[in-house]
Amino acid sequence: MYDYIVVGGGSAGCTIASRLSENPDSTVLLLEQGARDWSPYIHLPVTYYKTSKSNMLTRYRLEPQMHQGGATPEFVQGRVLGGGSSVNAMVYMRGIPQDYDTWAAEGCDGWAYKDVLPYFKKAENNERFAGEVHGTEGPLSVSDQRHTHYLTKAWVKAAQEYGVNFNPDFNSGNQAGVGFYQVTMKNGLRCSAAAAYLRPARKRKNLTVQTKTKALKILIESNRAIGVEYLHNGNVVREMASQEVVVCSGAIGSPHLLLLSGIGPADHLRELGVPVVHDLPGVGQNLQDHFDMFLISELTGPHSYDKYKKLRWQAWAGLQYALFRNGPVTSNVCEGGMCWYGAADDKLPTLQYHFLPGAGVEEGSDSTPSGNGCTTNVYQSRPRSRGFVKLKSADPSVFPMVNPNYLAEEYDVECLAEGVRIGQEILQQKSMSKYVGEPYRPGGILKTKAERMQFVKDTGQGALHPSGACKMGTDDMAVVDPQLRVRGIDGLRVADTSILPRVPSGNLNAPAIMVGERASDFIRGNKIPLEFRLAGE
Repeated sequence: MYDYIVVGGGSAGCTIASRLSENPDSTVLLLEQGARDWSPYIHLPVTYYKTSKSNMLTRYRLEPQMHQGGATPEFVQGRVLGGGSSVNAMVYMRGIPQDYDTWAAEGCDGWAYKDVLPYFKKAENNERFAGEVHGTEGPLSVSDQRHTHYLTKAWVKAAQEYGVNFNPDFNSGNQAGVGFYQVTMKNGLRCSAAAAYLRPARKRKNLTVQTKTKALKILIESNRAIGVEYLHNGNVVREMASQEVVVCSGAIGSPHLLLLSGIGPADHLRELGVPVVHDLPGVGQNLQDHFDMFLISELTGPHSYDKYKKLRWQAWAGLQYALFRNGPVTSNVCEGGMCWYGAADDKLPTLQYHFLPGAGVEEGSDSTPSGNGCTTNVYQSRPRSRGFVKLKSADPSVFPMVNPNYLAEEYDVECLAEGVRIGQEILQQKSMSKYVGEPYRPGGILKTKAERMQFVKDTGQGALHPSGACKMGTDDMAVVDPQLRVRGIDGLRVADTSILPRVPSGNLNAPAIMVGERASDFIRGNKIPLEFRLAGE
């Protein structure tokens, strides 16, 4: 018997397990489906791309995407201690104040920007920024990049030549502009949620971390969660929780587990033969994701990180890292960033760019014929399309149906088409044109809106930032209330990106950790510490 069982050792789950176990009188069990985070590919920043080809991911297959010609692409999520924070590109982005103010206006009381900012600060240990919007004493190390490629600097300058302002801090509350991403690194190593939160807590006798487990269902009696049934080493195990079960299995895993446990739309559960425990129609609905485009260009010479595919360059980079803890090994590759507008009447940025001084780095992207390329990655940061997660089977070993319903809204297509136009324009500016050769993807400059829209439909893919399928709110489709309690079931919360009613404008690791910090305080009954509040509150 434990006081708390946390299901899922990702960004939010690691945070919650660590915070709850700060009380020596509370016993905490953390269950993680994947293995421990021992792979060197996790910890060396530049090798993160190798995790995309490893067993550290759950590989879903999407339902046919009707607005992309029926395509059924792979859709991956982290499956290792630390979750996505152990396998992502380490970009630290929170979103913008308006993201959170919109949540509050739509019924999520206590989730306005002024409410969530203290928890971003509580988590953060920023090596450069401080003041009203940044923390300097939290467990999560956030830093400038130790190595920035000259191509990235040229791209940032080219964007300014195009007319975009320089932005030194995308997390200041004003996201618009171009600059260099801050990253979750410390001393030249990745700082995942596992490294930041679990590693300092591992010696606590009241915290048990169990990896290589598969949660089968939440145990419920009289509309109260009392434990978790899971598979470990081929055996079915039941562990009980005297206080709460906290589901942190991710934007796909959390709705899947609720459905397997009989919590969800009653008719759908009956169709699959799952006994209905609680009819909650919103479970699995409202799935969202950012949608990604890759613009890949040939270079005029061996300018990019692509040359480090050769052994002699790898040896040089390895020596530089071993001696000085800097150089290409410390790069997250997604070095340059930009947030900009996808339409003339947009009042807030609707596009986010990542510039990579290399090609073929990310899973699903192409290299160039010469082996020397650069990549401009652009996604729509405020998508309108919505999808779902549903059961295919009552068998927990069968993956659920996952359908983000990409590009269902014409606005999304038009916004991304404009993003493609801007991306190609920047590559033609003076500071980049001396390095950039012929476009490879697409195979030329797209001159019309129709061409760009077709390119979006033909080649785009998910950014792997799913959210929303256990949405927070007070309406009939809400799954959790603003304190993240599952509606109608006592002793059960969901705390990860699945609860986000609208996907934030940016990468999701920082928001997931913020949710973990908030959930921990909800459970413990804590209030925002004074030192993290905004002046005047």
